[in-house]
Amino acid sequence: MPELPDITVYIEALETRILGQTLEAIRVVSPFLLRTANPPLADASGKKVLQLRRLGKRICIGLEEDLWLVLHLMIAGRLHWYPFRAKSGRVKVSPPRGLAAFDFSNGSLLWTEAGSKKRASLHVVSGEEGLRSLDPGGLEVLDATPKQFTATLLSANHTLKRALTDPRLFSGIGNAYSDEILWEAKLSPLALTQKLSVLEIKRLYEAIRCSLIHWTDRLRAEAAGKFPENVTAFREGMAVHGRYKQPCPRCGGKIQRIRYASNETNYCPTCQTAGKLLADRALSRLLREDWPRSLDELELLIATSK
Repeated sequence: MPELPDITVYIEALETRILGQTLEAIRVVSPFLLRTANPPLADASGKKVLQLRRLGKRICIGLEEDLWLVLHLMIAGRLHWYPFRAKSGRVKVSPPRGLAAFDFSNGSLLWTEAGSKKRASLHVVSGEEGLRSLDPGGLEVLDATPKQFTATLLSANHTLKRALTDPRLFSGIGNAYSDEILWEAKLSPLALTQKLSVLEIKRLYEAIRCSLIHWTDRLRAEAAGKFPENVTAFREGMAVHGRYKQPCPRCGGKIQRIRYASNETNYCPTCQTAGKLLADRALSRLLREDWPRSLDELELLIATSK
């Protein structure tokens, strides 16, 4: 799922293309995309784009008459920009991947979603009150003081992974960047928030800011003024996310994972858990008391099973 760095770069790319432009038409072809009926989607046509805003992991397009289009890309949704060319005409919206197109005089913004599960959503709302109804309320860490961050972090006793990815606690952080943040902070994804020391909380606060700013700057540089097309949760240069069994860039140990549902958490046992392997739900159920407690035990288990 595109997170704060990806959404920020998307918005910057959109600002240079559609800010001040009139939305001439909206072509929605997916019956699952539009989640609101009032105001009607047709009201957006013919209105000028006045501003763009991020709301958690959502992209908000502000139009005249205080009307807002709120795009939530979810896991597999992506945006693509096609400059208008008179000879070829408007870009086609082809289901099942194609969800919608927003047509402007200078080009079209195409919205696609991979996979069979259609989770992306479009809301049409009116004014700040409409936007607030979609806001989970998470803290914007890049704008927050250490005191505000600490208060939010300690408001409930969750694992760090759950806390960082809860949009009601922190805004814009998901599965990918939470892995990177926890690696940067040298903290276990299963550490409980209310058991962290003052030093660990400070380290986490600094790691969040460092990771999000670093990746926003990096993605901005990679786009180099072009529309970002290679938006993915697995990026070259990430320390742990998506790097299972690969060497940790800090200590050289093998990156491990915890799998749950359709996601996984990646971490370095040496850097983050004092060498302890965190129980993978599926494997630990299978192995029970034979579940390895350290990397050495894991390597021995693998060697003896061959």
